[in-house]
Amino acid sequence: MKSSLPGLMLAGCTLFTLGGCFDSDSGSSRDGGADASTPPNILFIVVDDAGIDQFRAFGYGGAIPAETSSIDAIANAGVRFRNTWSMPTCSPTRATFFEGRYPFRNNVRNAIVSNDLANSQVSPYTLTVPRLLREEAGYVSALIGKMHLTGSDLGPENHPLGDGAMRELGWDYFAGYLDGAPYPIDTTGGGVAAEGTYQCGFVPNTLADSENGADFGVCYLADGEHLIMNDLDSYPTPGRTCVERGGLFDPEATVYSEVRRSELDFTVQNGYYTGEWKINHADGRDETLLAADPRARGYRTVQETDRAIDWITQTRARQPGTPWMLSLGYSALHAPLQPPPAALLPHPDADLSLLGCGTPAANQLAELGIVDPTEAADFAQQRAVAQHMLEAVDHEIGRLLVTTGIAERLDDGTLRYNPDSNTVVVFTSDNGTYMPSVKLPFDPVRAKGSLYQSGVWVPLVVAGPESIVNSPDRDVPHMVNNTDLFSLFREIAGIGEERLPASVQLDARPVMPYLTEPDHQAIRDTNFSELGTNFSADPAPPCVIPGANVCVEIFPQQGVCEDQSGIWYGPGGAAGADGFDSCCAVNDYRVSQGEDPVKLFPHHQSTLRDEHYKLVRISRLDCATDTFVDSEEFYQINESPDPLTLKLDREDQDLLADKTPDQLTATEQTHYAALSTGLTDLLAGDSACPGDGNDDGVVDATDLEQWAYWADPDQGGGLSSWYDVNLDGLTDTADRDLIEANMGQDCRP
Repeated sequence: MKSSLPGLMLAGCTLFTLGGCFDSDSGSSRDGGADASTPPNILFIVVDDAGIDQFRAFGYGGAIPAETSSIDAIANAGVRFRNTWSMPTCSPTRATFFEGRYPFRNNVRNAIVSNDLANSQVSPYTLTVPRLLREEAGYVSALIGKMHLTGSDLGPENHPLGDGAMRELGWDYFAGYLDGAPYPIDTTGGGVAAEGTYQCGFVPNTLADSENGADFGVCYLADGEHLIMNDLDSYPTPGRTCVERGGLFDPEATVYSEVRRSELDFTVQNGYYTGEWKINHADGRDETLLAADPRARGYRTVQETDRAIDWITQTRARQPGTPWMLSLGYSALHAPLQPPPAALLPHPDADLSLLGCGTPAANQLAELGIVDPTEAADFAQQRAVAQHMLEAVDHEIGRLLVTTGIAERLDDGTLRYNPDSNTVVVFTSDNGTYMPSVKLPFDPVRAKGSLYQSGVWVPLVVAGPESIVNSPDRDVPHMVNNTDLFSLFREIAGIGEERLPASVQLDARPVMPYLTEPDHQAIRDTNFSELGTNFSADPAPPCVIPGANVCVEIFPQQGVCEDQSGIWYGPGGAAGADGFDSCCAVNDYRVSQGEDPVKLFPHHQSTLRDEHYKLVRISRLDCATDTFVDSEEFYQINESPDPLTLKLDREDQDLLADKTPDQLTATEQTHYAALSTGLTDLLAGDSACPGDGNDDGVVDATDLEQWAYWADPDQGGGLSSWYDVNLDGLTDTADRDLIEANMGQDCRP
């Protein structure tokens, strides 16, 4: 993109009329000695793929919960929202954080992948939280790490905002990844061995792998330096230590060699130990750090924390007296699961280098205190690695809070929130835990990617000064939706709902009353979640997830499928060079081979709940008729922390499994009828408005002006954009004709 979008002067006030322009230099914060009326800073922390099942602060975490003292400290200093729903996958949830609208309104209906059109990415025309806070309350904002709101370099034809995407969406500074997850683990160790040799992405020691491991060698660093690692006292796990420092390890080498350095490949990404960083500087410069750059190497969770600390520190120094909001998206616990540095773990006997990345015996995991012996089964190793990844995130959250003065570390090692920091800390996750890492008694088969409780029930904690959080260390049992965080951020900044543009149709409900009034009654009567199908140029090849007995057409690349513990049936996969083009073809093949067919991932699924009951609607393709077939499920649920009384929506608990609605009890029928009507009415509230590319509810001359920008090969590029109204991957005269044909339509509610 070669010029700013027409009408989107993000540093000014031309996009929305919000009651006047705020002079960002006139703001102040307690960081710089401001008065008590200054709006608080906001630290928004999002962990990935970590449902409520993972967290002992909410009473869960399995038989042996992860040690999360930093997260526990935030929970004890704030309010724990025990009944929070997300969307089932990352992009829809993360979009709602910053837009406050359900997926059926903004069309971010599933995790964004490279073949998804711009129409299913966050639009530069939407009112985002960073824009609102800047224009109405003078905040400066940053986004660091993962947020997965747009396309990326993997699909440049569907990535119209390019490297400056996060700037165009409203953030003053961005340092992170546009892709949705770390790249696959480099099992060659940087070209040291054949593919598949090092499952963890680094050379293990011989105790972990007597055949492929090494206890000494040379560590080649990306900056041209090297380390001779031949002392077991200093380097007991030299291959792991080397990759933690961003290097590549030449096993059993004794001397440095320029020839050997030239043979190593620093350009290949390696799971959590590299990343392609995109940086949008506040002065308008864009920068890319490739995997070979020393600044892009090292464990992601550490790098994400380092950059967060740097931004807060520099903002305080450069703009004293200005309130700030930092959104920090940790990549963990997203696949691929990869052991973190042992130094980040809270217990010295949990060094996974002793285990490698295979499947250890149950007694090994139990002895290390990672899992209960009764749980050590097919996914024991993945669960163990995921637990360590969460503990590493917790370590780094603690380092972030202490280094920035938001918390202080006491003599006993615990953290105490510092109210004088004038910073509200908001902690949550984007969706439920992914199947292999789910903790009992939650259902691993009904986890991330599904609308069941294990897929959408997430932690939410808010800690802050007394003016925001009254009577901390308490639970709120009432329903909260991830869209409501839009309102929370607005409320923290002191922006009243009346100052929002009339054209913005929000689904977000207030949250602040729960913080300031401990006995406040429920604001939501119902809660909603959904997962659909993004607008795509081409369908993705099929991928079968055996553990969930399901076939999906979501992942465009084989490596992404395999990172999800899947079997690739696309080109070059389980079906040969050509592969299959659909899950229906996969099932035909499986039946021909004497195997059972697998379920097809739903085309669309939606759910609505009240205080006690939950209705789930699923639309799934019937291969025999090539039509979508709808079904309903109905459950009684609760949020009890006691495994014996916790009611989850397990398959055997479906109240409609062997009944029709009129065979339910009178109480069940009352709840079912209300939820059924409510869900139907809610989804019917989305009215199509063909030609309204900027989503203001009106098709007018502005749409033609915006279309002209995106259709111009030298400006918008003429490919996928929000003005590709016929969804063919091009922004061309056919789209202009549709805009003109619908000129004058007013679709505002």
